Amino acid sequence: MTVTDEQIQALAATAKPFSLALLHWGPERTMDGADAIELEHQRRMVSLRADGVIAILCPVLSDDVAGVAIMTVPAEEAAEIMAGDPCVRAGMIRVEVRPCLGFPGDALPV
Repeated sequence: MTVTDEQIQALAATAKPFSLALLHWGPERTMDGADAIELEHQRRMVSLRADGVIAILCPVLSDDVAGVAIMTVPAEEAAEIMAGDPCVRAGMIRVEVRPCLGFPGDALPV
């Protein structure tokens, strides 16, 4: 499919601000009690998704990257939210938050 300049411009005009949270495994990933802490992290992330704070949640199957979340709040607020994560507080995960643009209506295929 050939995409025209007009199609690119039309899509770009619909872009909205989001935040991208990149979660990386930290040095305490295997600390004593890590499984219980990770379960609380998962509960919190799924709750944030249910509340609409996380639009897309993608756990990553990797030894260095833990996951990616596209968040519906500004980057500063997203960083504050993620700073309260149980795995982040325990040093199991470190988070980078970046402002990004997304296209409302985009979704993962079923």
